[in-house]
Amino acid sequence: MDDGDREKALLSALTTEHFALQTSRAGTIAESTGRATIFLSVLSAALIGLGFVSGNDRVVRPYLAAVLPTLVVIGVLTFLRLVETTVENSLDLRRIQRIRAYYQHELAGEREFFADAVIADDSMQAAWSLVGTRPGRWEFLLTTAALVGAVNAVLSGLGVALVAGALGVGTGLTVVVGVVVAFVAFGAQFTYIVRATARRMR
Repeated sequence: MDDGDREKALLSALTTEHFALQTSRAGTIAESTGRATIFLSVLSAALIGLGFVSGNDRVVRPYLAAVLPTLVVIGVLTFLRLVETTVENSLDLRRIQRIRAYYQHELAGEREFFADAVIADDSMQAAWSLVGTRPGRWEFLLTTAALVGAVNAVLSGLGVALVAGALGVGTGLTVVVGVVVAFVAFGAQFTYIVRATARRMR
């Protein structure tokens, strides 16, 4: 294969890869939306069920004892997968920008169709900045994973507060304990997002 044929084959391969990566990005976004929707739908159904049993004191506690742990487990599993899809989406974006930079170097000539992708820094921060986002620690608060993590934290705090109340702890202390647990749970999940994603963002 001579150089001309090799360049044509490479361009064909890169075009196919570009399409595959864009499809992969769309897939991770769709999966994130779908998983978050399923989780919130289950939560909504649980709250509706709570409304039906709230008038019966003998049923409310067993209902909450069964539903709250289930919601927390589903929420944690959803959260973990959402963090993974965030990482996958980030890696796909960086690979796309590398291909676009090749298009600019080899094909565009003086025309600047892909000039924004030609960057000296091959970090994930640079790739995200090309689509209008400047990733940082606090930017992770805007992710779907953080949203689900916040719901998980509230459910965890509520569950601990209910247990404390059932053990006869005073109302004021019960509220304080629930709030503290919620903040700690969210902090732990946020730290996980940062650590799992930041090493891929370099």
